[in-house]
Amino acid sequence: MNTVSDAMLRNDDVHALMQRLGRDAVAAAAQLALATTEQKNRALAAAAADLRANAARILEANAADMQAARNAGLGAALLDRLQLDAKRVEAMARGLEDIVALSDPVGSVIAEWTRPNGLRIQRVRVPLGVVGIIYESRPNVTADAGALCLKSGNAVILRGGSESSRSSAAVHASLLAGLIAAGLSPACIQLVPTTDRAAVGEMLARMTDYIDVLVPRGGKSLVARVQAEARVPVIGHLEGNCHVYVDRDADLAMARKLVVNAKMRRTGICGAAETLLIDAVCVATHLRPILDDLIAAGCEVRGDAAVQAVDARARAATEQDWYTEYLEAIIAVRVVAGVDEAIAHIERYGSSHTEAIVTANEATAQRFLSRVDSAIVLHNASTQFADGGEFGMGAEIGISTDRFHARGPVGVEQLTSYKYLVHGSGQLRP
Repeated sequence: MNTVSDAMLRNDDVHALMQRLGRDAVAAAAQLALATTEQKNRALAAAAADLRANAARILEANAADMQAARNAGLGAALLDRLQLDAKRVEAMARGLEDIVALSDPVGSVIAEWTRPNGLRIQRVRVPLGVVGIIYESRPNVTADAGALCLKSGNAVILRGGSESSRSSAAVHASLLAGLIAAGLSPACIQLVPTTDRAAVGEMLARMTDYIDVLVPRGGKSLVARVQAEARVPVIGHLEGNCHVYVDRDADLAMARKLVVNAKMRRTGICGAAETLLIDAVCVATHLRPILDDLIAAGCEVRGDAAVQAVDARARAATEQDWYTEYLEAIIAVRVVAGVDEAIAHIERYGSSHTEAIVTANEATAQRFLSRVDSAIVLHNASTQFADGGEFGMGAEIGISTDRFHARGPVGVEQLTSYKYLVHGSGQLRP
């Protein structure tokens, strides 16, 4: 798709552009809903091959985005999300192939039963229709989101951030190559060809005739705006204020490794731990070694009075720290009086995203797992596993903290709805 010069666009031009994208998407969705599994898989496999064949072109585009982002003063977390290298391009290609390997949800029978009058009723998965996705920084979202929507039978309109426009366009070119190779309309996966912010407003409020659901993926301000202004249903989360609770019965060696991994493996992702809670009973044995590991890994620690009493390197935590999604090498640490106080802290300050407990006590673990009301709750595992790929879903569009339609990683099944098929033999209702 050719990039439209923002300097040449007026608001009415953006409106006309977005309306055209919407009409094309609706037409493509009708075609895609009837596409065979083999055809969709052929498009994804061809796109994966094109990503590999054109890795140099993609990395060249990303280098230009990275330089512009550094010049604009983007923070380390956003730069990490934006950056591509050969390994990440290969991961995108493998992600498409993983989606090929998934079962096609479209047409699958979720449930079926027969009524006493002989009516046979089936609940069957169907595509949502047209999905609009608004995202920041991560060019890999272009591949993941486009592929997931394709496999689930949905046409998609992608609006990436201006900071990743060159990278996203390069990745999108591979997706288009895959669609064309499989004989599918290029409008099945469209990338908004302008960085004009007016395009976002169009998707939120003026495309209700075309877009069936919106998925925001980015910072808190973006997601909050989408949820506040969208005139169509939204699947999204505001932030990932994730917690790790180290219980009195935690194995120390396991706790040390899990906490560092949960915080420091990649600090800029929504599954990174932002707060460490530790049982007062094990502070004397567990806290200092865990803090030593975090600080040695380059993490700043902000603790309550009990934490500072153990380690003077910890800065004093403020009330705001307990609410904060840092997305950088900073962690807030609090001492709590057992699992119930940990659960209460998460309920008050958490964002319903991902929480973990480290303990060898199965009863305590079950109490935590059943009472913490977050989309993902883990026992003895890093919060960094909050990822659709790690769940065996191929990839994800994001982690939803909503409590209806989709919760947790949003993959191919979560991008479908359902309808009822009723089979009769001439039954009349008396």
